[in-house]
Amino acid sequence: MLDRYWFGEVSRISPEAPVPVAKIDKTDHRAGGAANVARNIAALGGKAALLAVVGEDEAADILEKLMEKSDVQSHLHRSSAIATTLKMRVLARNQQLIRLDFENTPDPDSLNRVYQQYLALMPQYDVVILSDYGKGVLTHIAAMIQAARAAGKPVLIDPKGSDYRKYCGASLLTPNRNELKEIIGTWHSEDELAQKAHALRRQLDLDALLLTRSEEGMSLYREEQTDHQPTRAQEVFDVSGAGDTVIAAMGLSLAAGCTLPEAMHIANAAAGVVVAKLGTAVCSLDELHAALSRETA
Repeated sequence: MLDRYWFGEVSRISPEAPVPVAKIDKTDHRAGGAANVARNIAALGGKAALLAVVGEDEAADILEKLMEKSDVQSHLHRSSAIATTLKMRVLARNQQLIRLDFENTPDPDSLNRVYQQYLALMPQYDVVILSDYGKGVLTHIAAMIQAARAAGKPVLIDPKGSDYRKYCGASLLTPNRNELKEIIGTWHSEDELAQKAHALRRQLDLDALLLTRSEEGMSLYREEQTDHQPTRAQEVFDVSGAGDTVIAAMGLSLAAGCTLPEAMHIANAAAGVVVAKLGTAVCSLDELHAALSRETA
């Protein structure tokens, strides 16, 4: 998906309705969704391929150029039946006034072409990341998981929705607090949370479940073990895309041979970098090194 930002100033209220009037003086485009995951992997020194469905439109052209600029190998299947998913934000003095979303469900032919190319590309890579934004591209997700696991590839999933059964057999799920509450309900203590998280992990046959907890850091639930990491952010400016950075850093770390706790430590540091930036952002390798070095200083 494409994130479009309109920046301007607000100095008056509209005479037509009690709403602020923004005079736009700058436009910015950033890669969002799975494209932001791929961009974060590339920024951290990894090699990523992006597979997705887009429309035959200007937003797709911009996305393709952004991926090329970020050194990401993009495989964007163009479909005349849909428009590229677009999130348009209007900001004044770095405060978001409104967000407008444009999205369509991909057509069956495009989904089949994506699945076939997935099977062709998957053997060339060390880790598979499936970013589920509920836009319809991952219709074949169960088969994608099965194919990757059969090939010995770890499968990391950023989940969405109220039915996690489609994620059965994945290596790792990375829900945030609200997403997990939708599945397991509320909890009133760390012990209750751990019990429910482990029960879900066993039910879905996951290697692990990573819960991102905003100011509370992260919790990693594995067989017979729970690990916690406190938040690393010095200043939280914008959480947009932080989950993309987390799963990107987790995937790249696992591809490099790190253990799950080591990968979580790296991902936590990377997330602390991006939440201090405005909008959809990435953590560079130099920024990650600096963040990790501050922990040991």
